[in-house]
Amino acid sequence: MLRRCTYKYGIDIPCSTNIGMGFYIGHFSGIIVSSSTIIGNNVNISQGVTIGAASRGPRKGAAIIGNEVYIGPGAKIIGKIKIGNNVAIGANAVVTKDIPNNSVVAGIPAKIISATGTEGYILNKVYD
Repeated sequence: MLRRCTYKYGIDIPCSTNIGMGFYIGHFSGIIVSSSTIIGNNVNISQGVTIGAASRGPRKGAAIIGNEVYIGPGAKIIGKIKIGNNVAIGANAVVTKDIPNNSVVAGIPAKIISATGTEGYILNKVYD
């Protein structure tokens, strides 16, 4: 059934992925998430996003994504990257390094462009 939904909606998120409450997918299609990724609470993800695992090197593994994170359309997060809380990742950004709390990142490779966090970006919040 999961494989059928993956093909139908273009979203590949394995059942074994650890996802917190309030996970929100803004638009369907082209979303790929590694099974070993850890996603915090109230994370908003857009279309065309890849959160993949690296199989070698110092970043071997998958991302750990904090709470209240916005991931813009087409963003790529590859390898064992730690994304802090209250982080906004811009459209088409390629994240190759850890991102501290309350940051806004953009570009290829992604660089911090602001310290304003996700104010106004998180559309679907679920509180524990």
